[in-house]
Amino acid sequence: MINLQHRRLLASLVALVSLAEAGAQVAPEVPRLVVNVIVDQLRSDYMEAFFPLYGNKGFARLMRDGQVYTHAEYPFLGPDRASAVACLMSATAPYENGIVSERWLDRSTLQMVNCVDDHRYTGRGTMECTSPQNLAVSTITDELKVSTEGQALVYAVAPNRDAAVFSAGHAADGCFWISDETGQWCSTSYYDPMPAWLGYYNTSRNIGDNIGSLTWEPYNDLVGGYNYFVSGGTRQPFKYKFKGERRYVDLKASAMVNEEVTRFAAYCLRNTLMGVDPVTDFLTVTYYAGNYCHKSVVECPIEMQDTYVRLDEQIGQLIDLVEEKVGKDRALIVLTGTGYSDAEYSEADLAPYRIPTGEFNITRAQLLLNMYLVAVYGQGQYVETASGNQIYLDHKLIENRGLNLNEVLERSSSFLIQMSGVRDVYTSQRLMLGAWTPGISNLRNAYNPRSSGDILVQVSPGWQLVNETSGERFTQRDSYLAFPLFFWGGGIQQQRVDTSVTVDHIAPTLAAFMRIRAPNGCTASPLTF
Repeated sequence: MINLQHRRLLASLVALVSLAEAGAQVAPEVPRLVVNVIVDQLRSDYMEAFFPLYGNKGFARLMRDGQVYTHAEYPFLGPDRASAVACLMSATAPYENGIVSERWLDRSTLQMVNCVDDHRYTGRGTMECTSPQNLAVSTITDELKVSTEGQALVYAVAPNRDAAVFSAGHAADGCFWISDETGQWCSTSYYDPMPAWLGYYNTSRNIGDNIGSLTWEPYNDLVGGYNYFVSGGTRQPFKYKFKGERRYVDLKASAMVNEEVTRFAAYCLRNTLMGVDPVTDFLTVTYYAGNYCHKSVVECPIEMQDTYVRLDEQIGQLIDLVEEKVGKDRALIVLTGTGYSDAEYSEADLAPYRIPTGEFNITRAQLLLNMYLVAVYGQGQYVETASGNQIYLDHKLIENRGLNLNEVLERSSSFLIQMSGVRDVYTSQRLMLGAWTPGISNLRNAYNPRSSGDILVQVSPGWQLVNETSGERFTQRDSYLAFPLFFWGGGIQQQRVDTSVTVDHIAPTLAAFMRIRAPNGCTASPLTF
């Protein structure tokens, strides 16, 4: 009997000790520093094509030590830099977040406006007045600020202000971009107070002090002799100087800007308290991987190769900085692209090759449409203007005439679809209320009632859309463009995933790592590791 009681007592003690040990287990540590790297116009095919030219600290390290999705994409049609960054940070498409593009038509003034223009907030080091007011939802960095009661440090660094502002979000501590006029790093009073170290950097390391002596040429002989693109013969190595009034604009559209971005990001890391305590901090860095001055690869093939080689070096330097600051296990790096490429667009004449082509002039189309509506409904300026491939109607005139907007839209659609080069016409009503299909879903996600037009004209592949008023001209292509998504650090194991994934999963994934809420408009689930 005693032995049995002793055994029962011993078993109870063992159970209590086990429970105590289980209760004492510590949850995995959240990252001390999250570094979100956005590469404007990054492509999977180019990234992989130039691997023989890379070192072992950039893309190779991400491939070797991280999880990579080789086929990432955006959940809406036609992303540009601004709409892509807004989607990535908010995990929502333009339909929810309000950012349809870098510029759109203001219906009240019929003038084009920039997506981050805001006259209420003055520029710091720039004449541009800027804020994230048009971003209608929270971002992952906003949620980090809320969850830590403002203790988390959030900074964003980018060559251009739209990428900087949307990656900073509404509640960041600092948001910095390069001024087109002075070449200095600038910001906006929206994110006051300005850090003292920003002024010191601009004084001691101003780009303008050495841009006159800056030369961009192939990184090494291997880059200059490597021929990946089939472009009708060997091209001579390039050599560029940055001069004239557009010197800083041209610098920002070249591979050389990435060195300055890394230099400034490093200065930010070293002169702030990011990563020094257990509260997660967040830094977003935007690089450029488009071709020189937005030219096609036919015009500048070696420049594109050199851009990726230099980008690889800068990514390697940034990873080294993060490891030096907090260590690999306490850091989490995510890197992805913006889902489009200027290099895809070429105005080459397709007719000599007997490829179906033509020119659709939307300026003339809007004039003809207005003439048609006058014939049907009587005198009036029913069509206000056209921007890009979108046509805007005068809602007030239509309402004052007692006309049914849906009927006017249907008549307009039926008229435009008959024009040469038009593949399809989508009205706002069709996008809002039409039956769901993958194509309609991507178009609807790219639409926003506040800033998009009433009619979207989709031209046929190979045809050029021309807007005489704005000077816009582009050739329609429906080619699939894949770009990679990397996760590195924080205990993540090496893995390659070749199935497609949309970028609206990034923010909830980061939220899961940081143990905070996802952005308030997010419906996507976290990725698994």
